[in-house]
Amino acid sequence: MTRPVTLFTGQWADLPFEEVARMASEWGYDGLEIACWGDHFEVDKALADDDYVRRKREVLDKHDLGAWVLSNHLLGQATCDYPIDERHRAILPARVWGDGDPEGVRRRAAEEMKDTARAAAKFGVNTVVGFTGSPIWYTVAMFPPTPDAMIQRGYREFADRWNPVLDVFEEHGVRFALEVHPTEIAYDYWTTVRTLEALEHRESFGLNFDPSHYVWQGFDPVTFLWDFRDRILHVDCKEARLRTGDGRSGILGSHLPWGDPRRGWDFVSTGHGHVPWEDCFRTLNAIGYDGPVSIEWEDAGMDRLDGAPEALEFVRRFNFSPPTAAFDSAFGSGG
Repeated sequence: MTRPVTLFTGQWADLPFEEVARMASEWGYDGLEIACWGDHFEVDKALADDDYVRRKREVLDKHDLGAWVLSNHLLGQATCDYPIDERHRAILPARVWGDGDPEGVRRRAAEEMKDTARAAAKFGVNTVVGFTGSPIWYTVAMFPPTPDAMIQRGYREFADRWNPVLDVFEEHGVRFALEVHPTEIAYDYWTTVRTLEALEHRESFGLNFDPSHYVWQGFDPVTFLWDFRDRILHVDCKEARLRTGDGRSGILGSHLPWGDPRRGWDFVSTGHGHVPWEDCFRTLNAIGYDGPVSIEWEDAGMDRLDGAPEALEFVRRFNFSPPTAAFDSAFGSGG
């Protein structure tokens, strides 16, 4: 049986949860990767109201949809970010932003991430996808010259802030899957290695595989997937296209808005970019990943109501099952 294909609701949080569930079901999705913003999943209400989770499940059941994970990128970002500023205020609930004091914001965000683990367990899922923020991303240009001791302190700070959060995740049998992504503590291959080392390879901390963020940085998604195969807890599907061949556009985006043709890269509809999807799915089969594959729709040049069903059709083509045991027995492992 192939992996379930879900729709990440983060880009649809302006719509009511039931409306998104209805559309996803009509398009043929198997379930939802539910974002913890908008009215899609409200962590505080899930813990305060015993009927809240039941009502969410009733909506899913009504539309014949499953749910295997929650996603709380926005709160996760604020737990360990530097600096904390107006960008965070725009994405955080007022109760977390408070008076805007950076350390207060980080501490309140960390408490809400602990609550997210509790709410996920109550909802009946064992994985939360999200961001961590980073105290060292702002040094990525390495100028003024950044001493290694400063980077080491950043990883220690990350571990100090996230280990107490992960204690609660483990207490409730829930795992956290970091989306490896620019602005996070792990944004490429080697920073992922250092992040896992900083946490001493805690079992409750794994990875969300989203290769769209790898191809524009220039590292190989298939190698990443294979080398971190024991840490892949969830998979997101979206595309990235590079436009760096005109002699003007670079991979950093130039602070140009999404969809601007002068950008050196952009998100595009699934199947129209540079991710080696067939190789990725074959590697998912090889490592035995059988969890959900979630379509994260982001394309500034296409309406999402057109793009979401098109992306589902594309992913269905590649989300094939591995060979059966009968095939292996008949043909052997070589030849």
